[in-house]
Amino acid sequence: MLRVRLRDIEGEADRAAVVRLRRGPGQDRYLDSMADIFAEANQEQRAMPHPWAVHDAATGELVGFVMISDNIPRPMDEDLVGPYYLWKLLIDERFQRRGYGAATLDAVVDYLATRPGADLLYTSCADGPGSPRGFYLRYGFTDTGRIMWGENVLALDLV
Repeated sequence: MLRVRLRDIEGEADRAAVVRLRRGPGQDRYLDSMADIFAEANQEQRAMPHPWAVHDAATGELVGFVMISDNIPRPMDEDLVGPYYLWKLLIDERFQRRGYGAATLDAVVDYLATRPGADLLYTSCADGPGSPRGFYLRYGFTDTGRIMWGENVLALDLV
């Protein structure tokens, strides 16, 4: 079974390696560049961003990036979803369709098992060709019927 390790991004060398991760063709419709993702996280500290570099557990190779909102305090602003929200997930185009996305979600779920009140993990995505929606639904997320930022909000039951 494929496994990954989530590692904190420490220092400029780690950050530079993560910034070099690339989206697959057409994925720029659904996911910002890594530089923009870091800028968004810096601007939205109230959303409690927790970013990680994703490494193959066997080889140590950098394969992707994931960021969650990690326990947004209540009361929560109306324009946030949480307290736990899968904010960004990017598997480098060279490693896509090999199971790293699901392995990354497995690692996030394992992490959330250690967090207070983590009974749901939310995410959101837009519809369209190449949308990650099918991937999230296959993993076990369900549609909440809520729309935020023009995207469908999905939830994964963690209990």
